[in-house]
Amino acid sequence: MTMNNPKEFYKSQIDSYNLSLNSIKKKLVFSSSIRLIVFVGIIVSIYLGYPNTQITIGSILIGLTAFVFLINRHSNLVYTKNQLQKLIGINQLELDVFKGDYSKLDTGEEFIDPTHAYSHDIDLFGNKSFFQYSNRTTTLAGKQELAAILRSNTIDDIKRKQDAIKNISEIPEWRQEFSAIASLVDVTVPVSSIRKWLLNYTSFVPRIMKILPGIISGISAILVVLLFLEIITFQIFLCWFFIGLAITGSQLKKINQLYSDANKVKDTFEQYYKLVDRIESMTFTSDLLKEKQQNVINDQRKASKILKQFAKILDAFDQRNNMIYGVFANGLLLWDIMQSYRIEKWIATNKNNVDQWFQVIAFFDAYNSLGNFAFNNPSYIYPKITTDKIILDAKNLGHPMLNTNKRVDNDILIAEEQFFIITGANMAGKSTFLRTVALQIIMSNTGLPICASSCVYKPTKLITSMRTSDSLSDDASYFFSELTQLKRIVDALKNDTYFIILDEILKGTNSKDKATGSRKFVEKLVHKKATGIIATHDLSLCEISSELDEVENKFFDAQIINDQLYFDYKFKNGICQNMNASFLLKQMGIV
Repeated sequence: MTMNNPKEFYKSQIDSYNLSLNSIKKKLVFSSSIRLIVFVGIIVSIYLGYPNTQITIGSILIGLTAFVFLINRHSNLVYTKNQLQKLIGINQLELDVFKGDYSKLDTGEEFIDPTHAYSHDIDLFGNKSFFQYSNRTTTLAGKQELAAILRSNTIDDIKRKQDAIKNISEIPEWRQEFSAIASLVDVTVPVSSIRKWLLNYTSFVPRIMKILPGIISGISAILVVLLFLEIITFQIFLCWFFIGLAITGSQLKKINQLYSDANKVKDTFEQYYKLVDRIESMTFTSDLLKEKQQNVINDQRKASKILKQFAKILDAFDQRNNMIYGVFANGLLLWDIMQSYRIEKWIATNKNNVDQWFQVIAFFDAYNSLGNFAFNNPSYIYPKITTDKIILDAKNLGHPMLNTNKRVDNDILIAEEQFFIITGANMAGKSTFLRTVALQIIMSNTGLPICASSCVYKPTKLITSMRTSDSLSDDASYFFSELTQLKRIVDALKNDTYFIILDEILKGTNSKDKATGSRKFVEKLVHKKATGIIATHDLSLCEISSELDEVENKFFDAQIINDQLYFDYKFKNGICQNMNASFLLKQMGIV
């Protein structure tokens, strides 16, 4: 079944969309031919009918009506073609990711923050990061929402999050359609800027202008009929036309400013009303997804209809850029004033609701990525959430981004107020294991399935000190950065409970100082009833286990077999006895 085989699903989707794309291309060729025939027909009719006013005007009106209909039909076909091409690209991207090619995925490097509780230490953002691996967002707000979810360090409502991700993972066609619609519009204006513009907007259209365009339009329609019947002269009609242009010109400066602002947000509303429509039309089973969906379903009118109305108003306003249409529409209909009034009326009525609608879109865009991750990994399991003393009991726990053919999975069982000291040879797998455990905690808190055969998990927040960043190279500044990180951990423990992961702390000082300082720091954490793991090369630190029942020694080792270094990457009980620095120095001819 393709739903349980993501690769086969993506391949079948590409085949199906390619068939539809070929059909649409044929329709586009036919549509272009018909448009050309109608255009030529208009020219011929005008030529043959001249100087008969009725035939000329009639040919223009009928011809333009038919031509506009064909243009709209052609535009819809082009949109469908572009959407199919996006859908093919979406499925091909997933196949590329399965091959290990992440080059087309956003790295999220702007979210790298060395001061964050864990994100920098576990490569959550940046090149070849978990964010890059999992991110499929198609809106700027959705991308920011996904980053916020992964950084949030919250342990609330995990079961609801799991149900939501399960639900959205089971509707891949809907997810892909949502992504395709969003990616068809290149939105560059941040939602925060749009929100600020709407809330701070000041109306300028005079009261009389609210009814005047309707009056002018009615009179213009009557004059067109009278001109057609040759009851009035063209000079009278032209005089009326210039009166209309003068009225529009009286507000031109303010209209131009409004147009400049409106034009920046036009694409966003064009995109968002279609996305909201997709959200409204789907039947979700998850309580969390249904709750979010209700935020865009109004008792009187759907949010998609309201947003679509604004998108159409902005699109109509944009017609002023068509010089011929813009001049005639402003002279006969006061077009710019009419659209300005419609924009102001919409803003006044809906500006307080837009923020909520935008948040819903960002939420679903972010959860699309989470659902896509779950869909791509059908063998992963959702942790069983517990309130017992066991913090983590996982079997065959692995890092989701490592090659499945080379990855070595491990079991881990750690209870509340327990602390592991992990020793091991260089390159034996200590740091990878720490990052695997850390990422498992973040994924579990997010509601994602994890790379394990089974897992019982008591939700806990995470804090780490694994990678010290400092722009200065001297030992003092590096050491100070380490101390700052460790103080951050101690301060955090005053207000909340955390799972602590440390990797070779106090590297910026001498060996004796490091051993003494590390020992005192671990003792302090244990006395604060903290839970966590520390990896170290300092075997003397392992002596704490004989003094404190909460501390256990674990290790990864290396063996030298037939003058070759061998790693099994297995997590074991005890203290590592085989270190490999001297062997590697000799093997590489350094000593």
